[in-house]
Amino acid sequence: MSTSDAVSRPASRASLPAGFVIGHRGASGHAPENTLPAIRRAAELGAPMVEFDVKLTRSGVPVLLHDDRVDRTTDGRGPAAGFELAALKALDAGAWFAPAFARTRIPTLAETVALLSETGLDANVEIKPCPHREIETAAVVAEELRRLWPAGKRPPLLSSFEMASLRTALSVAPDLPRALLFEGLPAPHTLDALIGELRPVALHLWERVIDEDLVAWARLRGLDVRAWTVNDPARAACLHALGVTAVFTDFPDRMLSGAG
Repeated sequence: MSTSDAVSRPASRASLPAGFVIGHRGASGHAPENTLPAIRRAAELGAPMVEFDVKLTRSGVPVLLHDDRVDRTTDGRGPAAGFELAALKALDAGAWFAPAFARTRIPTLAETVALLSETGLDANVEIKPCPHREIETAAVVAEELRRLWPAGKRPPLLSSFEMASLRTALSVAPDLPRALLFEGLPAPHTLDALIGELRPVALHLWERVIDEDLVAWARLRGLDVRAWTVNDPARAACLHALGVTAVFTDFPDRMLSGAG
């Protein structure tokens, strides 16, 4: 697909609607990613929606964590799938980011849903399974969301790089919307087959692979296109001009400073 000239055209931040902004792992440029402080900060900065990653403890409790190991974002060591909830809760998940966040804990999905209800934030829940737990993780996350999600609140959007996880989510909770998540694009016929099978509402794509033709292709199939991860307001404005629906950003305030 060709790169549109619109990518290089200047655009004003003032043209960005507030709904164009999704806090990536909360407001992860301002607080430790995938924690309650990061989600709360996104709400304080005016983001209407947050994205976060969910995987399972050893016994199958869904918690917010991106990596397969706890080393990068906590003071612990080892694979996340080897920890029970109490052991994960004992880890410091904030001091690595800044001293002010010391003793921040890894939240459960249940704790996160409660905060989303309190703040009014919408959510994109990325199913981020540890290796070989693609089906189990999706089933637990989908069922937990069906059980805990407040009545009347906009349903959470489920996304994943793992097609097996999305198949399971469709089976367990067909009423929850889904998005296909890609870094590199599959061949068009493969993508069409996945769209037909998984019935997503959106494509969530690495911002560098997005051009005007791709957005038009997605729109013909009734799909929104959202771009990750965009921290430059000028780039966000160009993507908006191309017809991208929203951007995931670590810094919602940068995007919203001129939002209408």
